[in-house]
Amino acid sequence: MTTETKYAPGTHPDLPPPPSTVGVVGWLRKNLFSNTTNTLLTVLSLYMLYILVPPVISWVFINSDLNGDSRDACTSGGACWVFIKARLGQFVYGFYPTEERWRIDSTFYLLIALMTPMFIEKFRYKAWLGAFVLFVYPVVGFYLLAGGSFGLAEVETSMWGGLSLTLIISIVGIVGSFPIGLVLALGRRSKMPAVSAFCTGFIELWRGVPLITVLFMSSVMFPLFLPEGVNFDKLIRALVGVTLFTAAYMAETVRGGLQAIPKGQYEGAEALGLSYWKSMSFIILPQALKHVIPGIVGNCIGLFKDTTLVLIIGLFDFLGIVQAAATDPKWLGYSVEGYVFCAFVYWVFCFSMSKYSQSVERKLDTGHAKR
Repeated sequence: MTTETKYAPGTHPDLPPPPSTVGVVGWLRKNLFSNTTNTLLTVLSLYMLYILVPPVISWVFINSDLNGDSRDACTSGGACWVFIKARLGQFVYGFYPTEERWRIDSTFYLLIALMTPMFIEKFRYKAWLGAFVLFVYPVVGFYLLAGGSFGLAEVETSMWGGLSLTLIISIVGIVGSFPIGLVLALGRRSKMPAVSAFCTGFIELWRGVPLITVLFMSSVMFPLFLPEGVNFDKLIRALVGVTLFTAAYMAETVRGGLQAIPKGQYEGAEALGLSYWKSMSFIILPQALKHVIPGIVGNCIGLFKDTTLVLIIGLFDFLGIVQAAATDPKWLGYSVEGYVFCAFVYWVFCFSMSKYSQSVERKLDTGHAKR
């Protein structure tokens, strides 16, 4: 004989949810098989994965060749990663002399060592270290890479290339374009007509032409306007063009953040008696920059990928050096492996920047609801 438990009205415990609505089965029904359309799309997607994924895995991993130093080692019919292995040094360092490549390694290791304390919250000298990285490190890095002094052999910039050149152009462009874009954004919103007109004209001019045109002008046309006997290195001209081009886009991104700040914030800063620069530094810009972190990182990712255009002026970046290696008669027919490797490296860097920006957003989140 069973006894039935009696509960007071409103005190009956909740019943467990149906098994079909929780766990793996519930997730599948909610996300993949919620209706007829989603079911058909899920089945079609699974069929496409069944067709595409196994051959790709077989080509990349199972039937690939990794051991060896020439194309004769590629006999399995899959990807010939021997090509990447044999040319990896050139992909990273370009045509930089082999015996001097330690200088490139030292330059980037030094940058990593200097930047690491910047990510430690309790480090007390971030301002001094940041100033050193911005103003002293570029000089040290340039003399390490270019040489010609302190007993270092001179290496012309035409011999720089590969992934190292891509990183140099990207880092210089990102670091240089941000403060310039910040000033341009503030200038465009200035109440002084001359300043506003100049900044607006600068932004619209540089945004109105493609980067490939900027690089071509900086390499071919710009030297024609210089006095006789005066010339700038091709890489320096490219760095200036890339920096100014990116600064125009960075300025519009920052300007969007400034316009998103409520007018009451500006009025509150004025009510406190703060000057223009103090109100911008302590109240307006911290809020504006927090809002446009995705846009800023998007510009940085775009710049990192646009470095491939320097090939038009004879600088062999990462993609350019991969293309050049694929035309070597010793490795004809293995360009696919080079492009796959190149795409993977670009994806790793871009994905890392994206994930880092998301972590910064979460760190700076002040509790507002996110959608």
